[in-house]
Amino acid sequence: MNDHKHIILEEGNIQKQTTTLNLGPTHPATHGVFQNIVELDGERVVKAEQTVGYIHRAFEKLAERRPLYQVTPITDRLNYCSSPINNIGWHLTCEKLLGVKTPKRVDYLRVIVMELARIADHLICNSIVGVDTGAFTGFLYVFQYRELIYEIYEEICGSRLTTNIGRIGGFERDFTPAAFEKIEKFLKEYPAVLKEFEDLFNRNRIFMERTQGTGGISAERALNYGFTGPNLRAAGVDYDVRVHNPYCSYEDFDFEVPVGSTGDNYDRFLVRNGEMWQSLSIIKQAMQKLEQFKGTDADVYHADVPEYYLPEKKDVYTKMEALIWHFKIIMGEIDMPKGEVYFSVEGGNGELGYYLISDGGRTPYRLHFRRPCFIYYQAFEEIVKGSMLSDTIVTLSSLNLIAGEMDA
Repeated sequence: MNDHKHIILEEGNIQKQTTTLNLGPTHPATHGVFQNIVELDGERVVKAEQTVGYIHRAFEKLAERRPLYQVTPITDRLNYCSSPINNIGWHLTCEKLLGVKTPKRVDYLRVIVMELARIADHLICNSIVGVDTGAFTGFLYVFQYRELIYEIYEEICGSRLTTNIGRIGGFERDFTPAAFEKIEKFLKEYPAVLKEFEDLFNRNRIFMERTQGTGGISAERALNYGFTGPNLRAAGVDYDVRVHNPYCSYEDFDFEVPVGSTGDNYDRFLVRNGEMWQSLSIIKQAMQKLEQFKGTDADVYHADVPEYYLPEKKDVYTKMEALIWHFKIIMGEIDMPKGEVYFSVEGGNGELGYYLISDGGRTPYRLHFRRPCFIYYQAFEEIVKGSMLSDTIVTLSSLNLIAGEMDA
């Protein structure tokens, strides 16, 4: 960190000395490669300036040079704490452009994966908020179950962090019995762990004093900035994409939308904990709904879209039509229909949207990612102004700012 002195004039011509502190971009407390230039009066923030772009990788331009299915790995690197939601959100966008209707079983399998990803995202965020207030035990405890979620991903698609999970129209393969066993294990064990995690923090006097009344934002200001997700709901606005614009058959599920009132760090923590409980309930419902497909539809895991779904390898070796589709898909020789679509999902951080324009070619003409983190960071100065330096660290954690998503 570098610091230097500034002289400012206050009322009555009284001189006061402030310090400019370079917090980031390589600082462990920022949880990502982004910079905060804060001007301090003692330990109180009087001004803050945010800088992004340190890991900008031109995702949108990369996507404009690739066929639709090759864009999926690019979406992994947005909010990498919940990659499967990014992947499936992109597939849903493509399916809207292509007019693909997925079977119900595919919808329910996708819901299971997305809600596991939401739990993993909130688990990381809230446990790190605990670390930044001085409590390390909760982080170590719940992280074991993040590992179990990653084992489930690995069983489904072979990857863990950046998953590239699923395909346009569904999944690349059906869930294995081992995947379902691991999901059942998670559903059985995690509620007790989450309850103990809440017991460690929810009524903890030190934690409450560090988070209550810090990093707050009103519902009106949050809406003006374009907040969505847990950060908006913590301010008292019950907007959830899964409810207001259902996708993947979310209308078939019963769940509540946790809402706060103050929009401060404490309410954001409580909202995310509440959402983990709701996600557990949704996964249980999805597992029950899958029972109805035992029989003729038990192995349905993708829609009938040969133009975008690779045929099975055994068919490629034995059937001319499968070989042709395999070649056309791999070589990116399929033209997409002309169109302009926007599709959004409820990501771990909020409304994650894809704005796709096609001119009828083989790659997107234009693609824009709506990244919730990028929007939250605009409000950072307003949120931390007047607070203590130590509060800015907790606020960064509580907003769940992910550098990969901000920079895109």
